Amino acid sequence: MTDTWLIVGLGNPGSEYANNRHNVGQMVLDELASRMGGTFKAHKARAQVVEGRLGIGGPRVVLAKPMSYMNVSGGPVSGLASFFNIAPDHVIAVHDEIDIPFNTVKLKIGGGEGGHNGLRDISKALATKDYLRVRVGVGRPPGRMDTADYVLRDFGTVEKKDLPFLLDEAADAVEMLMSDGLLAAQQKFHPVKA
Repeated sequence: MTDTWLIVGLGNPGSEYANNRHNVGQMVLDELASRMGGTFKAHKARAQVVEGRLGIGGPRVVLAKPMSYMNVSGGPVSGLASFFNIAPDHVIAVHDEIDIPFNTVKLKIGGGEGGHNGLRDISKALATKDYLRVRVGVGRPPGRMDTADYVLRDFGTVEKKDLPFLLDEAADAVEMLMSDGLLAAQQKFHPVKA
């Protein structure tokens, strides 16, 4: 296996979904691609990819936005992991997370999918849950709003003002995860409870 990292931004294809909460993972990848000076190009694994290095002397990375719908992200992810010879412990899934507040980034490896069908499909396709996740908080739906309706809506007006900072922080978390490891990144990005 190579030392290359596969960073996958989860979301749905198409302009009508581009600014939805569910697509925040792909928004983070746009930020990472901008840092690399790269442009997404079509790959045969049904994904848009950017290959390169993050930072001078940084790790070799493949940024990927599956062009399948969120719930069937596993095929493109396993196809890319196979094509680039990347082990699951070098796969980072960046995704929306309703169980943590908006403007919060958390990191973990393995564990449950928390009802996230995109993660469930990736776990099935990779035949393991032991890949890294950068969980970008979008908060819970208000009142009795259906979760699917909530994540398939654009961010609210107030959220949009803070969104660039959240995307920047999530991109920083991805970079630190690769350079310093999970524990160090968790210590930096997880808020300390008083």
